[in-house]
Amino acid sequence: MDLLIGGIAAVGAGVFTNPLEVIKTRMQLQGELAAKGQYTVHYRNILSASYVIIKHDGILSLQAGLTPALWFQFVMNGTRLGTYQILYDKGYTKDKNGNSIFYKSVLVGGVCGMLGAWTGSPLYLVKTHLQAQAAKEIAFGHQHNHEGAWQAFKHIYNAQGIKGLFRGGASSMPRAFSGSTSQLTSFSYCKEWLLNYPTFQNSPVLTAFVASMTSGVVIGLCMTPFDLIALRLYNQGVDANGKGLLYNGYLDCVGKIWSAEGFLGFYKGLSASYIRLGPHTVLSLVFWDKLKDLFKQFNIT
Repeated sequence: MDLLIGGIAAVGAGVFTNPLEVIKTRMQLQGELAAKGQYTVHYRNILSASYVIIKHDGILSLQAGLTPALWFQFVMNGTRLGTYQILYDKGYTKDKNGNSIFYKSVLVGGVCGMLGAWTGSPLYLVKTHLQAQAAKEIAFGHQHNHEGAWQAFKHIYNAQGIKGLFRGGASSMPRAFSGSTSQLTSFSYCKEWLLNYPTFQNSPVLTAFVASMTSGVVIGLCMTPFDLIALRLYNQGVDANGKGLLYNGYLDCVGKIWSAEGFLGFYKGLSASYIRLGPHTVLSLVFWDKLKDLFKQFNIT
């Protein structure tokens, strides 16, 4: 039930935040391996990106990749949040007195995140391909030109087998560890701190909301560079042998981005990343908290 609750909470959040994920993806691919000033900037900010995408690709394109995105949220976060809740309840993040231990929270949150990311990697791959697809005038990055999610799975599997569906999976590990541990650790600590004040003791939704907003800031700063690297590796084209056309691996990707785009290149799409992560974190963690409360009430009655 912990796995199911975590998955449902993330799906509920994903319905609302998928358009922001599309915008973030386009902004992070913009100017791939090109120095500032050497490429046309189509996506200047979130509002500009929304207008340009709707103008060239239609309003429905803001929900590109929604089906694999929601299944990814269900599988990845169901595994991540559910496993974390099980380990949390068993006391793996606390000392004998019930107080949270920072390094244990970091490790448990990170490991749960990596487990979830690897499990959902094929869904993330297809989601990324579909969200990166754009009209020729505004396209950046490799265009896979899939006709839909199911066709994408079939094409990748027929060309590269199971291995192809998990291509880029290794790059999701640093992304998942940094994102999951920063989110869950900051959420847990902030929530515990807020409960020391009477205002929050009788307001579980307000407590979860404030803790989630704080967590969204932390995760945005910690995860964006790893998110961008993973996105580039997932989206790159491959040759007949399944070898990447742009990057030979994780470290090669990091080196090329640093050389061509500089340090700030790793933070492309930061604003879109936070605008997406903030609401997604708030919605998923608030839904998660409320669903757990409802399940407890259901069990009691």
